Amino acid sequence: MQQTWRWFGPTDPVSIGDIRQTGATGVVSALHHVPNGDVWTKTEIRKRQREIETFDGEPSGLTWAVVESLPVSEAIKSQTGPVAEHLLAYKRSLENLAECGIQTVCYNFMPVLDWTRTDLSYPLKNGGHAMRFDLVDFAAFDCFLLSRSGARHDYSVEIFDEAQARVAAFSDLERTALIHNVIAGLPGANDGWSLADMKERLEVYGGLTAETLRQNLVDFLSEVIPTAERLGMRLCCHPDDPPFPLLGLPRILSSQADYELIMDAVDSPSNCATLCTGSLGVAKDFDPVAFIARLGHRIHFAHLRNTVRNGKACGRKCSFTEAEHLDGDTDMVSTVRALIAEEQRRKAEGRDDHDIPMRPDHGHALLHDRLGGSLPGYPLIGRMRGLAELRGVMKACR
Repeated sequence: MQQTWRWFGPTDPVSIGDIRQTGATGVVSALHHVPNGDVWTKTEIRKRQREIETFDGEPSGLTWAVVESLPVSEAIKSQTGPVAEHLLAYKRSLENLAECGIQTVCYNFMPVLDWTRTDLSYPLKNGGHAMRFDLVDFAAFDCFLLSRSGARHDYSVEIFDEAQARVAAFSDLERTALIHNVIAGLPGANDGWSLADMKERLEVYGGLTAETLRQNLVDFLSEVIPTAERLGMRLCCHPDDPPFPLLGLPRILSSQADYELIMDAVDSPSNCATLCTGSLGVAKDFDPVAFIARLGHRIHFAHLRNTVRNGKACGRKCSFTEAEHLDGDTDMVSTVRALIAEEQRRKAEGRDDHDIPMRPDHGHALLHDRLGGSLPGYPLIGRMRGLAELRGVMKACR
């Protein structure tokens, strides 16, 4: 597998020089400054490539391996507003990326927010910090801070009552921190959002069912996959994070069965999957080896991270904490072994796409990471530890 590292651009506290020292050979990045729905121009793409490929005026030895993400706008997801214009911009962006030599694009189809956590710096016993999703805290946000209509019915009586008691005991600082943590989503993506902003965006999806959202995804893919196929590109959809409905919003990529529906609906080698073991692994019934056995030929990007289920649960909704890469609810060794077997199968067939890019994800904040400055979930030392561990597993499996 190609070992890659996520980089948020020149403002990222982790520099290209730092990434070189991790042993990664590829960079996963995006044009975060370009508004969703706008065209990614060749000028901006090539500028980012130069930023990745050079350091202190010398070749860095790194390449822009995967785009994460080329965002799907809320207009496309909800099929409201300037849908046609945004679809055209998406296809033009794909054409520009292909002309610049980039073939793999990760995206997601989660409405309003990307990943959701209630604590971005949860203290661990070893002195490090991790990201955490606490279901009671989220219920406190949903029912009492956001005060979403109908929220009470999404939780058990026990969790609702505990959330109410917890909110009553919150200080002003704790209330503000919880609101910030939930709204944070993807680091840097939603700076400045207020509770009123979130309510406004949720209203766009009022009454939208999972079936309708799934059809919206199929409609999007039916439009853009022919372009991707013509260009020899791969669009890899990231799973829901966490893999259960939140804020009354439907989730449509939370399981292997969900992926099978989408892959079958738009059956193309360019309609692919991002295997995120941390997102899918929150579900008790997720089997990564079975997922790879069934859909391995469509996996072209992997986020190898781990989570551990702990705390209160309600149906499929559960509390969880980001775990060490090799120590969580997902059997990472078996997962890596299955991915390497898939790579070997492709190589035996003579395919030129046999090398699957992977990256460590959502590492713990360790040692100097704890001094601050890291984006939530993206510390230097914690991710480097994860990459080193995964590299050892890959060598052993080979």
